[in-house]
Amino acid sequence: MKKMSTKAISSLLLAGAMAVSLTACGSSSSTSTTAAAGTTAAAADTTAAAADTTAAGNAAAASGDISGSVSCNGSTSMESVIGILSEQFMKDNPNVTITYDATGSGTGVEAAKNGTCDIGLASRKLKDEETGLTATTVALDGIAIIVNANCPVDDLTVDQIAKIYTGEITNWKDVGGSDLEISCIGREAGSGTRDGFESITDTKDKCKLAQELTSTGAVIEAVKGSENAIGYASFSAVEGQDGIKALTVGGVACTEDTISDGTYVIQRPFNLVTNDSKQLSPAAQAFFDYMTSTDANDLIKQAGAVPVAK
Repeated sequence: MKKMSTKAISSLLLAGAMAVSLTACGSSSSTSTTAAAGTTAAAADTTAAAADTTAAGNAAAASGDISGSVSCNGSTSMESVIGILSEQFMKDNPNVTITYDATGSGTGVEAAKNGTCDIGLASRKLKDEETGLTATTVALDGIAIIVNANCPVDDLTVDQIAKIYTGEITNWKDVGGSDLEISCIGREAGSGTRDGFESITDTKDKCKLAQELTSTGAVIEAVKGSENAIGYASFSAVEGQDGIKALTVGGVACTEDTISDGTYVIQRPFNLVTNDSKQLSPAAQAFFDYMTSTDANDLIKQAGAVPVAK
C-alpha cells in the first residue's frame, strides 16, 4: 500500500473539518426555526385565549349571567319608570341589585358628577354649567296641570297658567271657576318638574307659591286636600289618582299620544345622566342598555311615560 502524501492528508483533514462545520450550522438553523415556530404557536394560543374570554363575556351577558350592584339617584318623577324597569331587569338577572334614591333631578345630576351613583336621573335637560356629563333620553313625560276633583274648571291656556302662578290671576272666578282664592302648589328649587314647568310657561323665578314641596307625591296630596289648589305633576304619577283631575291645556289633554306628537306642550324629557370620565360597570352598562332599548318600551308605557327608542 502506498503511503499517503502529506498534502493528501491535509486535504482529508480540511474536508472533515468543513463537514463538521456544515453539520453544526444546520443544527443551529433547525433550532432557530423550531424556536420561532414555538413563539408563533404561543402567540396564537394567547390570541385564542383572549377570544375565548371575550366570547365567554358576551355569552354571559347574553344569557343574563351578570352580577353586581347598580346605584341610581335623582328625579322623583321618574320613580315609576325606574321602578318597573329595575324590577324586570333584576328578575331577568337575579345576581344584580339595583337601588334608587328619589332625591330630585338636581341631586341626581350632582351624584352622577361626583361619582356617588352609577346613573343619575333627571327629568329635565342638563344646564350649561353641568359639564362633563351626558344625558340620554329614555322617555318623554307630560307635566300635568292638576286641580282638586271638585274644581269646575276643566281647561286653561299656557298664558292663564303663567298668570295664575305669577299672581296676576288670584281667583278661580277669573278663569271660569268658583269665587275662591287660588292656592298655587309647586316643587322645590332643583326639581326637574319645576324646571320644566317654569321653562315652558316662562315663569322662572316669578312663581308665587302657597306651598313648595319636595316630591311629586306631596304635590298630588296637597291638591287632593284643597278645593282651591292648583299644582303640576308628572303625567306618569297622575294617571289613576282619585281626588284630582288633570286639566286640558289649550284644549289638549295630557295623554301618551299628545305627548309623543308634541301637541301637549307642557312636557319634558326623562334622562339618564352618566359621567363622561367614568366607565360604567358591566352591570350598570347592561341596565343602561336595557333601559334605552326597545325591550323596555312596553314597561315604560305601563309606567305612564312615552318611550323614545325605535
